[in-house]
Amino acid sequence: MAKSEILAPCGSLSALTAALRCGADAVYFGAGEFNARRAAENFDGDALIKAAQLCREFGAKWHLTLNTLVSDAEFPRLTALLSRICSLSADALILQDLGVVRLARTAAPALARHASTQMSVGTPYGLRLLQERGFTRAVLPRELSQAEIAELCAANLLETEVFVHGAQCMCVSGQCLLSAMLGSRSGNRGACAQPCRLPFAAAGGTGHDLSLKDLSLIEHIPELQALGVTSFKIEGRMKRPEYVAAAVTACKAAQAGRYAPGLRVDLQALFSRSGFSDGYFAAKRGRAMFGTRQKEDVTAATAGLLKTYEKLYEKIPAVRPVVFRLTAAIDKLPSLTAACGGHEVTVYGEVPCEAAQTKSLTTEAAEQQLKKCGGTVFFAESVVCALGENVRLSAAELNRLRRSALDALTQALCKKSPIPVKDFSFIGKPHLAGTPKRYLRFRSLNQLPETLRADRIFLPLATPPEVLRRYNAGVYLPRGLFGTAARVRQTLLESGAPYALCDTLDAVAIARSAGVEVVGGSFLNLFNTLALEEAAEIGVCETLLSHELQLSQIEALGGALPRGVCVYGRTPLMLTRNCPVANGTSCSNCKQTGFLTDRKGVRFPVRCENGFSQVYNSRPTYMLDRLREIRNVDFFLLDFTIETKEECAQILDAFERGLPPRGEFTRGLFYRGVE
Repeated sequence: MAKSEILAPCGSLSALTAALRCGADAVYFGAGEFNARRAAENFDGDALIKAAQLCREFGAKWHLTLNTLVSDAEFPRLTALLSRICSLSADALILQDLGVVRLARTAAPALARHASTQMSVGTPYGLRLLQERGFTRAVLPRELSQAEIAELCAANLLETEVFVHGAQCMCVSGQCLLSAMLGSRSGNRGACAQPCRLPFAAAGGTGHDLSLKDLSLIEHIPELQALGVTSFKIEGRMKRPEYVAAAVTACKAAQAGRYAPGLRVDLQALFSRSGFSDGYFAAKRGRAMFGTRQKEDVTAATAGLLKTYEKLYEKIPAVRPVVFRLTAAIDKLPSLTAACGGHEVTVYGEVPCEAAQTKSLTTEAAEQQLKKCGGTVFFAESVVCALGENVRLSAAELNRLRRSALDALTQALCKKSPIPVKDFSFIGKPHLAGTPKRYLRFRSLNQLPETLRADRIFLPLATPPEVLRRYNAGVYLPRGLFGTAARVRQTLLESGAPYALCDTLDAVAIARSAGVEVVGGSFLNLFNTLALEEAAEIGVCETLLSHELQLSQIEALGGALPRGVCVYGRTPLMLTRNCPVANGTSCSNCKQTGFLTDRKGVRFPVRCENGFSQVYNSRPTYMLDRLREIRNVDFFLLDFTIETKEECAQILDAFERGLPPRGEFTRGLFYRGVE
């Protein structure tokens, strides 16, 4: 079995240097505005060239993060960045947005594409869909257990990349709107303000019931290696270089069977939130996984510890073996050939060799001089000498030949042919919508009013088939599907539902495999025209648009795929596999009535389904009195969550008559938009 890759985060040149000098096999970083860590230093202009050269010099791969949602207006800048990335021959792109996926596949098909964890794919069905769309690797969700990771590796559909160290969000990646809805800073666009680290308290909980400890699976690396995981990923593009050095060093030690408690202590001191957790991996979720950044966590990293790890990357390590061949004969120019990594260069002396007057050059003396590769990434694996009789060659000339050969070899290693880029013109056909239809979603059959008028109705997956037939209704699939995909698919088949609302690519793939018409959900995060075109190609018949689009952006979207927006409902802010309410009570006591309270006393309902919890906004989005302002959409969705039957009837009446809201409400992001 091939050794798994150690993949390090690099938010700055110093962090990149630390990662490479400590032995990372690959690194990942952002360039420009289209990455999920926009606040990191990142690599623009000449810095991107320097980063690419450094990686080639050390023989490490570099993955470029283009893992955010992109608006139609931003595609010209993104296309220019993609051309630059291809000119430097990146090893892979890490992608979230289906529109960016479409651009990359069309314009640069030879460039490897990795599915970001932001795509929320964690089932074999989803991996197969990614494979169909040309992906070569999936970055798996942090919430998976060891058994679930094993299942995905055993499917042998794509390379798998697993986070083994670093921060972990409460929410499944790509499924969070907390920062966007509360402050217009979108995590899906690399601007998350991390409001989850503030006090959100469940009754009897920790007081910070949306804040998890950091993840560390480094001690489990041998087990992950045995499962067939391709890449061990370290989180931390916002972290200091000493953190990167320590994490890479610890991963390498674990790979070699030398991971010791002292390394874990150092990692915790350099950065942690009340220590580390492997709860998801061990399938032991609960209160023990929660933690915050405490004063002692901040002060644990002493100057001495920082200096210890700084020393690990102060000097250039000799990591690349080179084979030298020296040829020297009287009256001929001496030559030195150096070979490494499939490249071979030859350099020559400036003047012919002379006969020795006293002491001729020996093989031993030549080897001793040529092996002095200090200050470079090279070490002499072997030296072969073809020396003429009684030839003279000074130590200074041997040094010059060695330096020239290694310089030329470095240039050869750093030079890689550009990845071809095809012309790509982003011109989407205008979308012409008719009169918007009425779609309704109910989380409980108890919410159904006596009379219903709707073009589509979405009911829970467990709804009896006769009820679905009575209302000519479809179902909505759970957003959280990890570990339950086969069971959910079987239930869908048995339901006889004609159509299904699917919020993730996993759900889309399950519905497709069951022969059920796919209606895309808002958490597919379709944010641009190209994403809509890509969604149509993977089998989505019509779709909800991203919650994060403004009215003007919605109106301007092109493409033929029918689309709609949610005009009433409590927006799901988080999807979590670790119920925050359970920190203070049991499921039998909660009975689907739990909530969180923030530091201002605002209450956020929490409801559970299929082993996952959803945290809903404290107030519903309400646009029923402003429907005329929502242009160029094909349907409106009213999404009922915690409302009673009577309240649902009142809202439907308000929809019919365009009535203004009563009580607390929000306009969502229709006017504010997101950063």
